[in-house]
Amino acid sequence: MTDLLAAYDLQLRGEAELAGAADVRSIGPVSVGLFPGGAGFASYVDLAGLGERRIRALVREVRAHFEVLPEVCSAEWKTRGHDVAPGLEEALRDAGFVPQEAESVMLGEAAALAGAVPVPEGVVLREIRDETDIVEMERMQAAVFGHGDGAERAQRTIARVAAGDDVVLWIAEAEGRVISGGRLEPVAGTAFAGIWGGATVAEWRGRGVYRALTAKRAQAALHRGLRYLHSDSTEFSRPILERSGMRKVTTTTPYVWTRGG
Repeated sequence: MTDLLAAYDLQLRGEAELAGAADVRSIGPVSVGLFPGGAGFASYVDLAGLGERRIRALVREVRAHFEVLPEVCSAEWKTRGHDVAPGLEEALRDAGFVPQEAESVMLGEAAALAGAVPVPEGVVLREIRDETDIVEMERMQAAVFGHGDGAERAQRTIARVAAGDDVVLWIAEAEGRVISGGRLEPVAGTAFAGIWGGATVAEWRGRGVYRALTAKRAQAALHRGLRYLHSDSTEFSRPILERSGMRKVTTTTPYVWTRGG
């Protein structure tokens, strides 16, 4: 587990976490950037060795950076449970960053998750690229998570596919409708791919459908020569990923500053 966490820290944090962001720059050891839609993001590899006073100053500098950019609507700073960063969470709260729900950081070897998983009779798994399928997948996920109708996210995903982004989309269908879905996001320049967006409608949960989709995405990662999978998981999806072979190595808590909030 120590090796997995070290690989995660080295390959998936700092500038690596800002892939796709515009105007990435450094504020001390913190990398900051802006994603489409006005979402700012701050990431770092390690703050060990910095005292509480320096960390508090860094937080103020990062907030000031985002605050003077009118296009930034909100900004996120992700903390990790294993970090040595004295006073960081208190400094974030004092600077107006609000903690969100903590999630489990799940890591695993793709090869360990790639075995075939049986699905109930009548369930079909398939990789998708078609606009209609993407809309149906995003509509299902939005309904499961309670996030609107999924139309805006569907258009972003369609645009990514059209632009040639290496995002892998899988759905499960039964009785003519999408009942589960998720995506694989290879991380350029690393041995990792992310497992994201997993959702299953209530009546099909606990029947192996999501585990089967995880196996399909693990196979896609191996096909691309990637060794590891990672995911930030809620307490609902964590046990499913654990049964698939992933392990909880730490926690992550997003702290979000909202303009006018």
